[in-house]
Amino acid sequence: MGFFSFLREKTVSPVREIKDRGILVFENTSEVIRAENVLKNSGLWVRVMGPPPEIRTGCDLVIEFPLIEGLEILRTLEGENIFPLKVVPVSGPLLEPVSIFFTKDFGDFLMVRAANMKITVEKATLTVVNISGGGCPDVPYLAAEMVGKRLDEAPSPRSIGHTLCGYALQLAYEEIQRKCLR
Repeated sequence: MGFFSFLREKTVSPVREIKDRGILVFENTSEVIRAENVLKNSGLWVRVMGPPPEIRTGCDLVIEFPLIEGLEILRTLEGENIFPLKVVPVSGPLLEPVSIFFTKDFGDFLMVRAANMKITVEKATLTVVNISGGGCPDVPYLAAEMVGKRLDEAPSPRSIGHTLCGYALQLAYEEIQRKCLR
């Protein structure tokens, strides 16, 4: 077992429990999505978050990671020609990334919002009852394909959507699955 593999096993718990964290800042959301895919496919634990106001550059997403894995993360990204604008250690409350998730329990229904996209399910049946938010052209299509289906039968937004709204809905979809399909 390699050195980084051992560290990765130790950091499988959520990043918020790790004391030393860093954030990767990118020029645009497309780069964040691409970097997240590369890093997760390499087995590295990362989490997409909203940037703290002090380092916002226009892109409304950053990648949070265990600081101890920073060198491996940068090497992995460099191998794919992905270069963050900044790598910032989270050294105080002003640099805390912001959660992009909001959950609201309406009794019989549970809604999760990720960035600007929302998914709502009926808790008793786990049926998707609403998809809303965003302004991307594929939102009506995503809603048509998902609403009325059980959460475990609905298509993954990433598999049928191709915009930032589809990406945000994928994050909400994964979060609501974690909450409902435990």
